[in-house]
Amino acid sequence: MTLAAVALWTAAMLVGLQQTASSHDIIVDRSSRNLSSVPRDLPQDVEFLDLSCNHIQQLHRPDFQNTTHLRFLNVSWNLLENIDQETFLDTHALKYLDLSHNRLKNLSGQQYLLYTRYLVMLNLACNEFLNMSLGTEFRSLAKLKRLTVGAKNVRIGDFKNIAPLQLQTLAVSVEDGFRYEAGSLKDVHVEKLQIAVNTKELNYVLTADALSLFDQVELMDLADGYGALSELLHKVHIYTSHLYLTNITIQWFDLTTFVNAVLNTSISQLSSTDVRLCNLPYIETQVAKTSNLRSFTTRRAVVTAFFFAQEAVYNFFINMPVKRLAIEETPIIHMTCPKRESPILQLHFSDCALSDTIFSTVVGPKTLECETLTNVRQLFLMSNNLKSLHLVSKRIQHMKSLQHLNLSLNSLVYDSGEVCLWPAGISNLSLSSNSLTGSVFECLPRGVQTLDLQNNQISVVPSSIVRLQNLSSLNLNANRLRDLPVCNGFPILQELLLKSNSLHAPSVSRLASCPKLNTLDVGHNPFTCTCVLRSFILLGDKSEKKHSQVGVKLLGWPLDYYCTYPEALRDVTLNDISVPLISCNAGILAAAILCPAVVAIISVVFLCHHLDVPWYMGMIWQWTRAKHRARTQQLRPEDLMGVEFHAFVSYSQQDADWVHDALLPNLEGPAGGLRICQHEKNFVAGKTIIENIINCVEKSRRSVFVLSAHFVKSEWCHYELYFASHQRLSRGSDSIVLVLLEPLPQYLIPSKYYQLKSMMARHTYLEWPQDRAKHRLFWANLRAALQSDLPEAPAAEQ
Repeated sequence: MTLAAVALWTAAMLVGLQQTASSHDIIVDRSSRNLSSVPRDLPQDVEFLDLSCNHIQQLHRPDFQNTTHLRFLNVSWNLLENIDQETFLDTHALKYLDLSHNRLKNLSGQQYLLYTRYLVMLNLACNEFLNMSLGTEFRSLAKLKRLTVGAKNVRIGDFKNIAPLQLQTLAVSVEDGFRYEAGSLKDVHVEKLQIAVNTKELNYVLTADALSLFDQVELMDLADGYGALSELLHKVHIYTSHLYLTNITIQWFDLTTFVNAVLNTSISQLSSTDVRLCNLPYIETQVAKTSNLRSFTTRRAVVTAFFFAQEAVYNFFINMPVKRLAIEETPIIHMTCPKRESPILQLHFSDCALSDTIFSTVVGPKTLECETLTNVRQLFLMSNNLKSLHLVSKRIQHMKSLQHLNLSLNSLVYDSGEVCLWPAGISNLSLSSNSLTGSVFECLPRGVQTLDLQNNQISVVPSSIVRLQNLSSLNLNANRLRDLPVCNGFPILQELLLKSNSLHAPSVSRLASCPKLNTLDVGHNPFTCTCVLRSFILLGDKSEKKHSQVGVKLLGWPLDYYCTYPEALRDVTLNDISVPLISCNAGILAAAILCPAVVAIISVVFLCHHLDVPWYMGMIWQWTRAKHRARTQQLRPEDLMGVEFHAFVSYSQQDADWVHDALLPNLEGPAGGLRICQHEKNFVAGKTIIENIINCVEKSRRSVFVLSAHFVKSEWCHYELYFASHQRLSRGSDSIVLVLLEPLPQYLIPSKYYQLKSMMARHTYLEWPQDRAKHRLFWANLRAALQSDLPEAPAAEQ
């Protein structure tokens, strides 16, 4: 086995192991360090250890005594000559061991394998084994799946100790001077036999045994001897169904001869990988018209010539009588059309360089479309150089059996208005990773059932499109959609995938146009978590709670759904936020605010009415104003000359009881401290009533009128009011205080009391409350209205 092959195999092992490794695995690389022994500072929890390309000669138990978690060990390309029996006594987890390219000498003496019973892969190739005599210790490797060995001589019985093992792969390395005894491989039970040819000549006895004994055979690193190999295919009874050629160099003549030879055998699958083609043709090469070969695959083929007939090469492959033809990772720019009706059912041209001319032929000014691939059911053209969608549809229009078409990873675009001519039977179409826009819906097969349009530039799905009656699954992941599409053109759509688009607030109402939809994926979109998203969040909650019921199920809910805006909610999953209905519905919000407000206002009004709050407020307001006036409106001393009383009280004789029993006690004496003038006590005998009224009004700072129905009927009360109203011109508007003893409607006041009407309309008056609890505030208010600083009263006459 060559160095490149070993490196490739080792890399493959490492990749496979790392993919299955858990997050706490530790990988230690000490390769190419000029080490002469295993380092002593290895971490105890190391699982992957690479010691390749050093100068280690021996392995001992102490080397790995502390690395009990070791799973992979690569000691290839060293100078190993001896491995102690107990070297791997403590590495019970060891599964992958590479000891290739060393100086081990005896395959029957690998006693250390007795302690590696959990090995899955063992590589002993390219050592100095003289005989392929596998010792009894190989019987302990019950879990072994891949074994790579090599020796100078192989004889019958050499493999008897691995006969009980059910290997997946046995790789035999053929070195210079290799000798093989026919029948030596009869004891081996393996799914696939690999023969790595590290010499110029292929051992045909070994190859004959391989082809007659094993279902899968892989020939690696071949550079010559294809003519003899082609003859061998006709001479032996072939048991092999799948033949692999890997890392080969071959002449075009040898290739076509070999392929035609395989076509005439029972081999059903022929695969080639990493092929170098030499001496390519200038003329057509004939290929067999019938065969048992079902599948031909070539991968990573390159040519070493610059001048050759490309169509001759393409024609050889496309005219092969196989069911499946695959040319992958090969830089071909065109593929021709078969010359006759082709039996091919599957065509794979992935990771090539095919252009829009595929399958077509130019004859003069005309382009002839291919009409001989009518049996193709599956066509894979991923990762090519296809650019025009409608041209591709023309290239394959005659593939009437085509059902599955994959055009992903190209540069396809579609210009609206171009006519597309798809085969009618296409049911599965993949157009992912192209440059398509919303116009692509005008260029789709009518009968498509599964449509993959992910990773394009679609910003909107047109509502007026051709109806895709059979479409059940639509993948629009990684596009530019801003809202959910309507399903007017997809009446039976069941699955809609919209992951990684530009949906800020999906309109759930649009789902009403998708009556059959049961699966929806809108994860990883930039959701705006405001009121507009509330209906979508409710849809997600219902999806999470009703997995078994009919309805739309949101894939990835809730982990793939998180807020992008506002900033305070960034990266919060949608199911962790709350958007109340009341904050999103203007009507409900208004009702929620107005209803309590109205109830509160009514309640306040009711309570105010019930508790007479307006009355109390009015009285407090009047008391405050009175106090304020008492502080700010001070009359000049000369204006108070002759003033002896705080107030002159005018009332009807019928109200005298209330005046004597209530008014005077609360204004005079200790209770009020006011000097009150009243006609019964202060009128001077001998003077006329008019003179007394005028005299009392002039001697009083203010005049208090006790209003009642009796008051407006009293003639003298009218005179008192008349003189007091003239007095207020000199004493100010606050010189008259009205006390309403009982309700006094305006219509009861005679017209001659026009001054009283005017006063009651312009001035606030005090109402006597019937509720005893209010009396105290009434008196305080009245006293505040009458309170003022007066000159000292003259001494009473003796």
